[in-house]
Amino acid sequence: MRIIDIRSDTVTTPTERMRKAMYEAEVGDDVYQDDPTVNKLEELAAQMVGKQAALFVPSGTFGNQLAIFTHTLRGDEVIVPSSNHIFVHEVGAPAVISNVQLHIIDDSYGMPSIEKIEKAIRDQDIHSPRTGLICMENAHSSGKVVPLEYLKKVKSLADQHRIPVHLDGARIFNAAIALKVDAKEISATADSVMFCLSKGLAAPVGSILAGTKEFIERARKGRKLMGGGMRQVGILAAAGIVALTEMIDRLLEDHENAKLLAKLLSEIPHVKIFEDQLDINMVFFTFDLIPPEIFVKQLLNKGIKINPPFDGVYRFVTHKDISREDVYTVARAFREVVDSIK
Repeated sequence: MRIIDIRSDTVTTPTERMRKAMYEAEVGDDVYQDDPTVNKLEELAAQMVGKQAALFVPSGTFGNQLAIFTHTLRGDEVIVPSSNHIFVHEVGAPAVISNVQLHIIDDSYGMPSIEKIEKAIRDQDIHSPRTGLICMENAHSSGKVVPLEYLKKVKSLADQHRIPVHLDGARIFNAAIALKVDAKEISATADSVMFCLSKGLAAPVGSILAGTKEFIERARKGRKLMGGGMRQVGILAAAGIVALTEMIDRLLEDHENAKLLAKLLSEIPHVKIFEDQLDINMVFFTFDLIPPEIFVKQLLNKGIKINPPFDGVYRFVTHKDISREDVYTVARAFREVVDSIK
């Protein structure tokens, strides 16, 4: 039985073009910066987000933590909205890797008021840590995109206080499509940006950290320290080049499939769709008719793989391996499970 996996867009498999490019990739030792395929990927990635330089890293979490490590000093404080991936899903890494503490601002969608951010910035009191970094996220993991004007205001505030801004742009191209802007416009609101090649863009491994040449030079040394010197990694970078040149425009299809899935699920009893979180390729909803552990198993029996709810909320994610027909199949299987207990 074919499995329709809607747990995340991290489950995407590489395209045939990616596999061919990986097989044929010209490689060298990337720690010496001798891998021509990695060099090509980094140049392309920097250009696409309007930064001077870029660095290929193993994962999105690695890229975010490398950014924090590069921007900050030990004992600094980093301002992060409470719902952002860096705080919620990165294993407390800032404390372990960078020896910094996080100043968390309560917010559900990664957009605390500018006034709250300004209030969180520390003064020069001898008892206060230095505010070393502000972290934003776009697209946000709630499925919402953060408006460009908001990010510009955050950057303006940060500049006034001479604090760098890092953008967790894991799905920056999804955000750009939803906002109908170029990704460069989003990344211009931050001093550094991380984006993933391995989610909706379907590369098997890897993310990009981009910023100024000086920042990336320091980050390259930090990457080595963190165990990210990957040697003949052009085999992986080749898939990343295909991801950036062939897979961005089709993200719109994932967004449309998510909206269709939301519509179909909204017609099923006991399903409450979060309509305000449908900006990209994610559908969030509550469903309390069946205990989660039973519901997950029942859908799996029908060939649908999902995650249990997080804080009571389910998330279904569309991606390049989910066709429009699959969307209808998921909705039909969901309804069959509900009908079976009536």
